[in-house]
Amino acid sequence: MKKYELCVVVTTKIEDEERAATIEKVKAIIERFGGNVTNVDEWGKRKLAYEIQKMKEGFYYFITFESDSNCPNEVEQRVRIMENVIRYLCIRQDA
Repeated sequence: MKKYELCVVVTTKIEDEERAATIEKVKAIIERFGGNVTNVDEWGKRKLAYEIQKMKEGFYYFITFESDSNCPNEVEQRVRIMENVIRYLCIRQDA
């Protein structure tokens, strides 16, 4: 099992409950494809480096998980089409 970190930027145009539901969906996707979520770090609302879809801020979440090498590709395919996610990035953590 390799360790990965998924950064998800969620839109600020939704309520807290819907934002929490979005992160729960991401965690469920990771677990569905054999991953084990070890940590979810919420950084809160931050200014974006550049404007995305006419938004200047987003809510940042860092999800650490362990999985085999196929899981991150499957997760990225599903997160890419999520309506409330404006940016994402999944990287493998080295030992």
